[in-house]
Amino acid sequence: MSDTRNDLESVLIVGAGLLGTSVGLALSSAGVDVRLRDSKPEMLAEAVRRGAGRPAEPDDQTAQLAVVAVPPEAVGEVVAGVLGRSEAEYATDVASVKVLPGTQVRAHAHDFGRYVGSHPMAGREISGPGAALPDLFEGRPWVICPDEHTHQQAVTRALSVARMVGAAPVTMTASEHDAAVALVSHVPHLVGVLMAARLVDAPSHQVRLAGPGIADVTRVAAGDPGLWTEILTANALAVRSVLGELRDDLDELIGVLDTAEPAQADLYRLMRAGVDGRSRLPGKHGAAHTEFATVAVVVDDKPGQLARLFADVGAAGSNVEDVRIDHSPGQAVGMVEIDVRPGVDTELRAALTARGWHVHA
Repeated sequence: MSDTRNDLESVLIVGAGLLGTSVGLALSSAGVDVRLRDSKPEMLAEAVRRGAGRPAEPDDQTAQLAVVAVPPEAVGEVVAGVLGRSEAEYATDVASVKVLPGTQVRAHAHDFGRYVGSHPMAGREISGPGAALPDLFEGRPWVICPDEHTHQQAVTRALSVARMVGAAPVTMTASEHDAAVALVSHVPHLVGVLMAARLVDAPSHQVRLAGPGIADVTRVAAGDPGLWTEILTANALAVRSVLGELRDDLDELIGVLDTAEPAQADLYRLMRAGVDGRSRLPGKHGAAHTEFATVAVVVDDKPGQLARLFADVGAAGSNVEDVRIDHSPGQAVGMVEIDVRPGVDTELRAALTARGWHVHA
């Protein structure tokens, strides 16, 4: 079969972890016949229970596409088996590196042109089918990496999956992808891990002062160490390149701070580079980056407070662009930071104050 439709009627998902189950939830809700397979029966049972699809059966007809959601080093063998046994006409994978899986597929699969690597740029700090979300990929980039051997229909069907789950497809080569994720995902994860590791032996009176800054930097450090070991091993060269550049920046900063009187001009230049770099990050829904105004509200730690606050924000006619919650150490209150468009913040502060909220200036 080699139809050219963009829609899919049947998909086999191999691997019922966070990504595989999330893909299954999204495709199942779109009416796709999703068959699930996983080497761990408990993972498969949980994914099925959550509505991500049904267990794959030996007598199933050939699926139009297989989505392989296994660790990078296992992709080649799994893809070769799926295609060799005619369990699917075409295959893609969702591993977070692309050079290694592509190399392994070419080594294992007879007709490797029926495979195209892909990677949804979405995830969570927690893993497993219980953490899956049907809207995990909404508005997120989904990278597809064809090469000169890839069948067009493999690309078409991978694009269909990306669009059906609400992602924004992006095409690049496997090596371009691996260099990009080393910069925007893998090394940031390592920085968070290294900073979090500094807390292990830190005195408790220091850790007690932790606030949103350290929480933001170390959030990703809660990721599965085993999975990240596999990812970093598979993308070692690209990660090493970015780490070398980061080391040069750290050496420069240490050199500035080592002087008797640190040069403020040099420090400012380094700080300014951070501001400029962050401004290049995509904004909401992939639009250009926008700096928002923040309205900080003190909220009591008791049921119903957040619901009442957001109801009052809505009543004031303000659209929430982003929100953060910081719990005050040792106190039964928290700080809710609401990001809104510049110019809206003044009116929102006044409206919330009028409704009895304690709003920081």
